[in-house]
Amino acid sequence: MSALRGVRAAVVLVAGLLATQPATAIGQSLPVPQTAEAREVFLQKAEVVGAKQLGKGITKPWRLTLRQGDVVQDAAFQDVDAHKEEARFRSGRSERDFRDFYGYNIAAYRLARLLGYDDLVPVSVERVWKGRRGALTWWVDKKWDEDERVKEGAEPPDVPAWERQLYLARAFNALVDDTDRNLGNQLVTADFHLWLIDFTRAFRHTMGLKTPALLRRIDRRFYDRLKALRAQDVETLSRWLDPHSRKALLARRDAMVEHFAALDGQRSEKSPVFYESDPMAPSQEQP
Repeated sequence: MSALRGVRAAVVLVAGLLATQPATAIGQSLPVPQTAEAREVFLQKAEVVGAKQLGKGITKPWRLTLRQGDVVQDAAFQDVDAHKEEARFRSGRSERDFRDFYGYNIAAYRLARLLGYDDLVPVSVERVWKGRRGALTWWVDKKWDEDERVKEGAEPPDVPAWERQLYLARAFNALVDDTDRNLGNQLVTADFHLWLIDFTRAFRHTMGLKTPALLRRIDRRFYDRLKALRAQDVETLSRWLDPHSRKALLARRDAMVEHFAALDGQRSEKSPVFYESDPMAPSQEQP
């Protein structure tokens, strides 16, 4: 009987210990890495345990499932690297020295971080999968892409904050001169956070801004970091950007700084150009 009582006591003790353990200790997945640095390491090191090719998009990316220990996370893999002396498009537009390149995803992510934004472009690293070198990009758990959101008529709960994100996205897309920017590669999460993905046709050799009239407001922080961006900072992107692309990027930076400075000189205090650190009053001007 004493032995039986000992067994029962042990069972109760173990049950109590299990009840006090966090969920991850009894079989549930661990939280995914939260910092950009930790996500980079995960994307580089985690094992690929699943793959599915996606039909959406020109480059037909893959959705890979990665696992490291008990942590599971999806990522998008693109390995496109196509170059043409001249490309012609259905719209009638043509482009000389055309390149469609996975590395521009990585350059866009790193540029956003240089400008102080970890929450604009998802983490992207270079990795070899099945003998193919490409960009592996953290999967965004979207609720909609922007096209789906507009068609559904889903309105953000905080319209001024949403407008602020749209203006930031416009400025960044103009800075990298993304010629394939569309509503399908602007992802919106359930809490209305906007993420920009798929930059394989960005970083053109254009020296100026194509549609500066659309750049009507901007974060003060973005503007200040843009002014402070140095040639040696851009040089850190040289693995993915050739000299012409880096030169054009800096030229567009100069044009954007000049554009916002001139706009600020024309505006009154009631119609500011810059979003300051504190929340702004609702804008009367629609993006």
